[in-house]
Amino acid sequence: MLRPENRDVRLAVISEGVGYWPLYAAQAQRLFERQGIAVEVTLTRSSTRQLEALARGDYDIGFQQSDHIVRAVERGSDLFAFMASGHEPRLSLMAAPSISSIEALRGGTLAVDGTRSGYALLLRRLLAAHGLRESDYTLAEFGGSRERFEALCGGRACASFLNPPFDERLAAAGFRSLGTIAQFFPDYPGPVAAARRAWARAHEPELIGFIRAFEAAFDWLHERSNREAAIAVLVQRIGADTAEAAAAYERFVARPRPQLVPQRLRPVIEAVWESEGFAAPPGAPEKYIDLSYFRKAAG
Repeated sequence: MLRPENRDVRLAVISEGVGYWPLYAAQAQRLFERQGIAVEVTLTRSSTRQLEALARGDYDIGFQQSDHIVRAVERGSDLFAFMASGHEPRLSLMAAPSISSIEALRGGTLAVDGTRSGYALLLRRLLAAHGLRESDYTLAEFGGSRERFEALCGGRACASFLNPPFDERLAAAGFRSLGTIAQFFPDYPGPVAAARRAWARAHEPELIGFIRAFEAAFDWLHERSNREAAIAVLVQRIGADTAEAAAAYERFVARPRPQLVPQRLRPVIEAVWESEGFAAPPGAPEKYIDLSYFRKAAG
């Protein structure tokens, strides 16, 4: 029997989407329970609020972009990343039908999760590379993918980075893709799973069990005999239609399993230093990462 006082894990995620498929699979197949843990998932809809809550201990684990962890550590938090939680971002910069270029975003309102989030930093970089100053546009915080999708549909914003299936739905409605994160920033890593070091030391069995369940979910998804069940999970969780989910499955299994590689964090660290103007020299990737728990889970 689970002991709630020390076997529960409180997980925070920002939004729903294909990127959380391993989590959905782990829940549907009861993979966490097989590891002796109960995972309570909270949808926070804000990377900024989620990070603050994770740092103060309201959640045990959070799925976020790594720039948030770098920034939090530099501000005194004991957060660290312990594994990759998803593939490199497959986000499209979706724009209203009347907008055909990045330069045409001048004067527009661009929907972001948080104005200091990793993707907002990348968006600023991209716009600057195309001659737009920060005074030439407005970044507005709308929240997660679904909220940004609704902002574009409702005309409250003219563009946003969006993941499947929301980008595909906009494309079907006549919106334009101005390019993808992979095209603009090919070396930018995907999201990570992070926790507080103090919590991890006190709850190592739960953390290792969480990692093992998540890795087992990737195994389950990549097993072709589970294809139809995997598609059904995605349809149920995010409201994708069967054709969307089937196409997403083929793309998902064609990609290698995501890995947290310390050296790949360097572009993120550089972006954080560029945006924050920290006086101290940038830290090494190992300052923000501890892979020892992942290695123990694999051993």
